[in-house]
Amino acid sequence: MWKAIWDYVQRTVSPRHFYDIGGRWLPWLWLVAGVFLSVGTVWGLAFAPADYQQGNSYRIIYIHVPAASLAMGGYMLMAACGLISLVWKVKTAEMVARSVAAIGAWFCFIALFTGAIWGKPTWGTYWVWDARLTSMLILLFLYLGVLGLYSAYENAASAGKAAAILSLVGVVNLPIIKYSVEWWNTLHQGSTFKVTERPSMPPEMYLPLIVMLLGCYAFFAACVVARTRNEILQRERRAQWVKEIVRKETANGI
Repeated sequence: MWKAIWDYVQRTVSPRHFYDIGGRWLPWLWLVAGVFLSVGTVWGLAFAPADYQQGNSYRIIYIHVPAASLAMGGYMLMAACGLISLVWKVKTAEMVARSVAAIGAWFCFIALFTGAIWGKPTWGTYWVWDARLTSMLILLFLYLGVLGLYSAYENAASAGKAAAILSLVGVVNLPIIKYSVEWWNTLHQGSTFKVTERPSMPPEMYLPLIVMLLGCYAFFAACVVARTRNEILQRERRAQWVKEIVRKETANGI
């Protein structure tokens, strides 16, 4: 029984199955991302009221908060896929981790950049060695370290193993980022959303933020699926099913 279940799981997470499923989901992910990001951007930047203390400068949160959330969530996903690839030798998980690394690094950079833009009018400086900011900068370095390991090895399996180990070690930084504003006296404000408490913002401010979060997560998922499908085609280029896809696309002029 367990062998049958494991065989089914292996088939489900195979590169070919992921490529097929991803191809069906990809248009919907792009559509959801486009709609939610468009609505959230217009709603947050044009129609949400100004903050009584920060004025219009607070509107950067509609980009900053989703970017920071995805930088952390993306790293967790990358580490989870790295663990799966190390323990169960699932090739698709390693490909997903490789795809997440580049996208997560960009979101981490965007979070730091937009945070600096917000910090200038709020704190009077673009950067302080605040616990939250410093731990986010470390997260960017971890992303870059993982990307560097992927590029340092010619053998994809060796690169995936080294990158997975570093990503797992770096997970310890995530709770530091999350709880830094509670553990230390920092300039950075607390979380806008908490599970056990009501949002610290009025609905007309946090609702467009939720829309932007959903749109950014859909955009992130679409980017990961698209990059992973390209990675699959590159890594499995000698497989017959990939050759058939290339032959069909060539015949159709794609």
